[in-house]
Formats: sequence, structure tokens, C-alpha cells
Amino acid sequence: MQLDRDDERILAGEQGETKQKMLELIVALGKVFGAERLVPIKSAQVSGASYKTIGEYGLQWLTSLDAKAIVPAVLNPIGMPRERWEEMGVDPDFAAKQQAVVAAYERLGIALECTCTPYYLRETSFGDHLAWSESSAVSYANSVIGARTNREGGPGALAAALVGKTPCYGLHLEEKRKPQVIVRVEADTRNWDISHYGALGYHAGKLVGNRIPFFSGLESATPERLKGLGAAMAATGAVALYHVEGVTPEAAQGLFELSGLEVINVETGDVERLFKEIPVDAVAVGCPHCSPLELGEIAGLLKGKVVTMPFYVFASQGVIDRNQKTVDQIEKSGARVFADTCMVVSPVMEQYEAIMVNSGKALAYVPDMCAAVARIGTIAECVKVATE
Repeated sequence: MQLDRDDERILAGEQGETKQKMLELIVALGKVFGAERLVPIKSAQVSGASYKTIGEYGLQWLTSLDAKAIVPAVLNPIGMPRERWEEMGVDPDFAAKQQAVVAAYERLGIALECTCTPYYLRETSFGDHLAWSESSAVSYANSVIGARTNREGGPGALAAALVGKTPCYGLHLEEKRKPQVIVRVEADTRNWDISHYGALGYHAGKLVGNRIPFFSGLESATPERLKGLGAAMAATGAVALYHVEGVTPEAAQGLFELSGLEVINVETGDVERLFKEIPVDAVAVGCPHCSPLELGEIAGLLKGKVVTMPFYVFASQGVIDRNQKTVDQIEKSGARVFADTCMVVSPVMEQYEAIMVNSGKALAYVPDMCAAVARIGTIAECVKVATE
């Protein structure tokens, strides 16, 4: 692997033991995947932030590190809101451990924006090389923006943040970003919302696995809907990049050769069968975290209504701060908008037996991560159930 003089100095320990170990990790990963060089990154997004997922050993490892991030870097969602954890009902012992995890990352120079939607906080552009780790963020960056990132593990993304580089293999390379299977959507998608795109992703992810799909028939695609599509495919499959005919930036160039690829047909019934009406005792939206547009839709639907069951809305703190009036309108109904966490990584959600969501990703993860039954519906249906 080609390393420059600065890299050699880091490996020699001239910038401290932590950076030395981090670059050793990066180089080892690169060798495993056949990378010939390292590539500088514009930003990093680090998973392994919730104490629920990393536990005591993960916390001990983080506190043993001594270096600072040299590129902009944010955290994945943690197990609670940093400011409103008591209001959410988080156990004080868990809160203390979670605060220790956050403090360890802060000491490493990682910005305390705990979100799965970092693209709402800082500009990310076509062709940017990144080291992001959360599956839905990776999917959005690669597919909707046209940036370049593999799905990094938590330690790998942290190492990249501290060193400023990542191995140049996989989706960093143009030739590895070509479609491998066609998904032909034979349904009228004009009235679909983000939940239908999430249900499509839930279904398609199981069919395509880790291949790069090329979708046709999604004329109603918007960034929010594509966010839901990619997040679900990353949850039920291992899709880190997809293309949508005439919509996503690389597909819009019309340069892909599609002849000879397997074609998977998806019909209306494949999506609609996932929308089952079952009783729930909580509603949660924002997996991935809500955009300003989604918050506005929720606020409009809740106007003049009062929720009759717990209704959680999750968004990044930066998005909440920039849309505080909208958030206040939502909370007038009794719903609560929480930052930094989500229904999947917070232990609070484990108290419910059945949770209604508007996300294919949450539909996939809630049963295992929260030990609850999951029901998917549109945002309008979620509001209706929460206010009946």
C-alpha cells in the first residue's frame, strides 16, 4: 500500500500511540480489501455511540484513546437525549454511562451532533470521499448525493476521523459503483409517501442482498422518500448504494450498461401487504431522523389535535434548533420531539409491546432491538392512531 511521508511518521509513533494504532487499523483494513492507497476524507460519522450497544468494554476502550479528530466528525444516535433524558424516562444509571460515552467522544474531538442524518447538518457534495458508518447515512450519501463511502465499522470510522484518511477500495472506486441487479417497480407510486418507499426497501433488501440495485418506475421519488428506501434496504439487506432511473445523480447521467442484469419485478401487493392493522401502545417516527419537511408535515397533521398515547418524533438537534416553531407546534399536541436518539437505540422503547412506525428500517429493527411488534403506516396514519 502506498503511504506518504506523514503516514510513515504516524506509523512510527511520532504523533502519539493512539494515532499510530488508528493508522495501523486503517492500513490493515486496506490490505484485507486490496486497497492500493489511502484517500483523504471530507468528514466522518462514527457509530458505536449508544451505551446500549457498546456497553462497558466499549466505554473503557474509548476512554483509553488520546487524539483529536482532524476532519469534521459527528456521532450516530445515542441511547437518550442529552438534554431531556429525564423527561423521556431514561434510567439515571444508564444516563450516567451514556454521558460518559459522550464525554469520551467529545474529548476525541467528535462533534456532539448525534444523528443518522449528518447530511442535514453539513454540506456533502457529489464525489466527496467520506468515512461514514451508519447504514442509512451511508446509503443516502452514496445514492442520493453521489458521495463516496463504504459502510465503516465504528472503530474504522473513528480511526478515519483521527487520521483524516480511509482505505481507497469498494465504493470509493468508480468501477465498483455500477448496478448489479434491476428492480422494476410495477406499481402506481404517485401517491406513495416515505412509508411506502420504506416498505419497498424492506421487501427489496431481502431480494438483492448486498448487490447494487437499479430501480425503474419510481417517478415520485423525493429525497425524503429515497432516504426511507435506502435505510430499509440497508436493514433487511446490506445495500450501501442504489440507483434510481432518471433521479439519483449517477443514474441521471445515463452511463450505466444494464443489459444482461437480473430483473426483479415488484408489484403493488408486495408493498401493500406490509401495512397490517394491529393494535399498538406507542407511535414513533424519525428513523432515520426527520428532515425539516417531515417535521412540517407532522406539525400540520397534528394541528388542533391531542395525542392519546406516547408519540415520539426523532430528529437531530441541529434540525430541531432551526425549526423550533414547528417543533413547538408538534409538542402542543402532547407528542414529544427528541434529539440525539431514536426508537432503535434507546432502552426507553423497550417498555412497549407494539410500536407503530413510518419506516421500513424501524419495521426491520424494532422487533429485535426493542422486543416489540412493529406496525408500519404513513405519517398521516401514525397521527390518526396516536390521536384516536
